[in-house]
Amino acid sequence: MLTPLDIENKRFSKQMMNGYNVEEVDDFLDEIGTDYAKKSRDLQEKDKELDELKKEIEKYKSLESTLQNTLVMAQSTAEEVKNVAKKQADQLLTEAKSTAEREAMDLEQKISFKKREYENLQKQFDIYKAKMESLLISQLELIKEVNKDN
Repeated sequence: MLTPLDIENKRFSKQMMNGYNVEEVDDFLDEIGTDYAKKSRDLQEKDKELDELKKEIEKYKSLESTLQNTLVMAQSTAEEVKNVAKKQADQLLTEAKSTAEREAMDLEQKISFKKREYENLQKQFDIYKAKMESLLISQLELIKEVNKDN
């Protein structure tokens, strides 16, 4: 690539006849050199801007990657928390069922015990009633005998 200095220092050989006007060629070369120098500086600035933009793009790509990883991790953590909560809920439900079954069995045993207790009391009452009847009958017999003797 030509530099502005190459353009400015470019010299053409002079011809004797039908040659170019040296001053016009030099002026034109100066003008081209100046314009070329400006374009070269502009190009260098654009290259710098491009490099900076590339760096920013890389930074944003890195940030995007980090955000994606964070999102994946958050989703994974949410799933894990959900699974742990489900396991705990299942465990609590199992424990509650077990406790309810134990309490139901305890109540059934208590009911059975109370039924037996009631049946025993009923038998004792029947025995007492039978004894009282027997006593009353014997007393009545005794009173009848006493009345017969009189």
